[in-house]
Amino acid sequence: MLATFLIGLREGLEAALVVGILAAYLTRIGRRDVLPRMWLGVGLAILLSLGIGAVLTFGPNALTFEAQELIGGTLSLVAVAMVTWMIFWMQKAGRTMKASLEGGIDRALAQGGLWALVAIGFLSVAREGIETTLLLWSMVQSFGDAPAALLGALLGLLCAVVIGGLIARGAVRLDLRRFFAFTGGFLVIVAAGVLAYAIMDLQEAGAIPGPFSAVAPIDVTGNVAIGWAAFPFGWAFDLSATIAPGGPLAAILQATVGFMPQMTWLQVAAWLLYILIVGTFFVRGLRAKRTRSTAPAPRVVRSPETAEIQGVL
Repeated sequence: MLATFLIGLREGLEAALVVGILAAYLTRIGRRDVLPRMWLGVGLAILLSLGIGAVLTFGPNALTFEAQELIGGTLSLVAVAMVTWMIFWMQKAGRTMKASLEGGIDRALAQGGLWALVAIGFLSVAREGIETTLLLWSMVQSFGDAPAALLGALLGLLCAVVIGGLIARGAVRLDLRRFFAFTGGFLVIVAAGVLAYAIMDLQEAGAIPGPFSAVAPIDVTGNVAIGWAAFPFGWAFDLSATIAPGGPLAAILQATVGFMPQMTWLQVAAWLLYILIVGTFFVRGLRAKRTRSTAPAPRVVRSPETAEIQGVL
């Protein structure tokens, strides 16, 4: 529940800030009459995300076990790719996001097209919505506790809407650079866990070799080997006797660091490589951003409607 809450909070706050920037700019230039078009696009993006979630939840039920695992593993890989891209996109594009969004509105108003503003509202939210849907679906499949996971995500999204509204109105100040730095680091760890779970799904589907395939190393008892003797297609470790797979400790570890009581060597390798590679680039990006932020910047006069949002971005 904590993991999905933080995911819902981060992704929801990204979307809320984007919508807040768009609404504040339209208000500032005196075009509140076109706000319903933008909200129509936002609503369509939310419906699309809910529709994708429904298809993922109920669609594969009639498929074979191997087909379900193959679809689950593939979509989990897609979720990891989208989350990774979004983490680094926010690091690079956060400083120019406001100008880019306002430029899109100016072009849409100049063209005078109804669907242009609808498309801006739709695209501004659909990206975060689809990413959140895929990531939450993968985590629910991994945790097996759908009610708690979905409740955490819903609470996170509600908090994001409230915080985004308060920021847009200037009622609260939030250091979003630190917030996104903290949640970005958390997402790196979560994505590594989702990647490890995707590897397990693909191994169970027979798409890649593992302990469920003919290449699995067998020990003297006739079971799949565990430990160094099982490298690379067997079990790296099995702590099921110490940490119950369905227990609260296992759930907490899996939600926070992607740890499972029983993991294959390919899972462990994928988790470690993702943390080392993506984590290194993420930390470098934070250091580079901190260096830029210490440089003196020219004073810019901002309108009251968007001062708070522009300041935190």
